[in-house]
Amino acid sequence: MVSGSPDLSALEDSLGHRFDDVALLRRALSHRSWVAEQPDAESNERLEFLGDAVLGFVIADLVFERFSDLAEGSLTDLRKAVVNQRALAEVARSLGLGEHIYLGRGEGAAGGGDKDSILSDAFEAVLGAVYLDGGVEAARAMVVSHVAPRLERALGGLHRLDRKSALQERLAAEGRVPPEYRSSATGPDHDKVFTAQVLCDGAVLGVGSGRSKKDAEQAAALAALDGLDG
Repeated sequence: MVSGSPDLSALEDSLGHRFDDVALLRRALSHRSWVAEQPDAESNERLEFLGDAVLGFVIADLVFERFSDLAEGSLTDLRKAVVNQRALAEVARSLGLGEHIYLGRGEGAAGGGDKDSILSDAFEAVLGAVYLDGGVEAARAMVVSHVAPRLERALGGLHRLDRKSALQERLAAEGRVPPEYRSSATGPDHDKVFTAQVLCDGAVLGVGSGRSKKDAEQAAALAALDGLDG
């Protein structure tokens, strides 16, 4: 049944946007598992598509405007640091988004409201809904409030954004063999989730997931680096 909260006023307060058409927000929170059990419902996938485009544009505009001393490659890395599944899931958690997402029985029982993939998709869908409800400025304000503050924090870690290279250099400095990656994919062709393991001398150093094999391997490398630092 419904995992999300029927009263969305608290979420609107967290978002900083009061909807004229609250049905848009409800659609943005409707996961496909919920829609499969509700014949008249519409999933958030189209809004997610729109929100992804809006987010990419606003963040690109912000990094271009705020970091005039950075070269194109660094601008791209900085954008990737805040526009990725893991980062957006963290933003969604800070907003309490998970408790409001409409999930099917099985997904709800499996803790879907705290999965990075579901949270990041829902955040983008909500952004798409804000754009439709309030226009470009409302969507920009949401990104500035909830995503842009992470840019400054990410700036200091730009050297670690290519985590695979950083991990290889770290292992080489320790006299260890180069890392090896093993990946797998689940889900339909249009919505695959990739999971990667990074190993060294047969031992798993880290595991990560993402919407592409490359993203999953980068996430696994980051997890490995965090483990080595810990």
